[in-house]
This record gives sequence, structure tokens and C-alpha cells, in this order.
Amino acid sequence: MENILQEIKDKLIANGQDPENYLRGLKHNRAINYWEYVMVDTLLTLQNPRTDFKDETIFIVYHQITELVLKLIRHELEQLCLSNMEPALFIEKLYRMVRYTDLLSSSFSIMNQGMSYEDYNQFRLSLSPASGFQSAQFRFIELMCTDIDLLIPAYLRNRVTPETSLEEKFSMLYWQEAGFNRETNKKNKTLSDFELKYLPLFIQSANQMKSCNLNTRYKIMLENLDQDKQNDLKNALRAFDKKYNVDWPMVHLETARTYLKSKGETKTATGGSHWEKYLHPAFQRRIYFPDLWSETELENWGVEK
Repeated sequence: MENILQEIKDKLIANGQDPENYLRGLKHNRAINYWEYVMVDTLLTLQNPRTDFKDETIFIVYHQITELVLKLIRHELEQLCLSNMEPALFIEKLYRMVRYTDLLSSSFSIMNQGMSYEDYNQFRLSLSPASGFQSAQFRFIELMCTDIDLLIPAYLRNRVTPETSLEEKFSMLYWQEAGFNRETNKKNKTLSDFELKYLPLFIQSANQMKSCNLNTRYKIMLENLDQDKQNDLKNALRAFDKKYNVDWPMVHLETARTYLKSKGETKTATGGSHWEKYLHPAFQRRIYFPDLWSETELENWGVEK
């Protein structure tokens, strides 16, 4: 017990705290319960359907689950990109992100098999211009994973020069295709509202991650590893790249097809995008670590067999 108390005292002093006052305060602490720690009561009040269709609650909860899982991925990425760690732990955290992405893929059955087709296609009409495209966490993850130039479609990359500003690059990113008409130079409301709220934060994140994103960090780490460890690291990165940028989008696409293209009619997305083209990984060609894939693998990225 004395050793534990001394360790606590040393920690508090190191953090600039007064150990005696801190310990006196502990006398007033009460035991915490599960519902307080997880904030269950608050969590269960965060579902506010806009219609009376019962399955809209399922739709909301599903997307909230998705955002929580994305938060787990960001939590790991913050450590991978901004902290120094041993290769074994680095690889472990990559596989955590693989498992989180598996959860994102498997959870789509909640949507694909768990909602009424008729109800969904009624309550979704009240959601425009909201769209899953507007998930800011998804964009932060992209900026933490790879170089911003790799998020620009191949047909626009020849416009990028050493003088191209970060702001200009954001106007070229692949996800602009969901709401920006390059012929008329106009953006739809889904994209305009999204950028109004988040674009300054995205630019700030891209600046911060320029020299420490995951694509940069792993290349530095490779230099100090033997061949076996290099292979372990590359395999973990490849697993995450494929799970996140091919497997999950394909499950998403199949779910969208269930509700927007079955029963003989193709419907538009709530955000107004050409959803089937935009969601397809072969069109997006979002590849975080292109150096880890062969030319054949890159050519067939996301191609349905």
C-alpha cells in the first residue's frame, strides 16, 4: 500500500498537483455506476426521428453506431500519427482498425435486412439534403491516413504543381464529385453546407498531418525494420487499406442498391449525388498506401468479380 501511495504522490507532483489536497478530495468521491460512466440515459435521448415511421429510429441508431466506430479508428490514428511507438504496438493498432472496419461492414446488415423497404423510401424523403457524405469523421480519417495528393482523382493530378495551395487541392478532392459540377462550377447544398461547417477544420487537419500522416509514418518506420517485420507492417497496412477502401464501400453500395435500385426503379440519394457511381470503390479509387500494391492490384482496385 505504501508503494502505491508513493507512486500516486510522485505522479501528482510530476503533474504539478498538491498530493495532500488531491487525496483529501478523494474522501468526497462517490462510487460510479455503469449508467453514469457510459452516460446511458443521455445516449438514449439522442435519437430524434423526423417522421412517425418506426424504422427511422433504426436508421438513426445505425448511423450513430457508425460514427462511434469511426471515432475508435480516429482514436487509434491519433496515436499512430502523433506518438512514437514500437513497431509491434504500431502493427497491433493497425489490426485494431481492421477489426473496427469489419464491424462497420458487418453492421450494414442492420440496414440491409432490418428496415422496411416501403418505410425507408418514405421517411428518407424528409432527410434531404442530409447525406452520409457529410460525415466529417470520415474525412478526418482520410487526412490522417494518407497524403492529400492521393485523394485527388487521377484525371486532376496533372493540375497540381508545387505552387498549388492546400485550399486549391481541397477543391480537387475525389469527394467533390458527389456535389460539385465542374462544368457549371456549382456545388449542391449538401456539399456547400458541409464545407461551410467543416472546411477550415479539414484544412487545419491536412496541415497538421502533412508530415506525419500514416502513409508517411510507416515509410519512416520501415527503414529500421528487418525483412520479416517489414512484411508484417506492410500486411497490416494492406489489410486496413482493402477493408476500409474496398470491402466496406462495397457493402455500403449493396445496401444502397437494396433500397434505391431494387423493385424496378432507381432513386436518387438524399444528398443528390449519383450514388451508384460515387459509392463504388473502383470509381473513388481511394487508396491510402499505393506503394504497397502491385500494378495489377491497382488496376483492378474495387472491380466487382
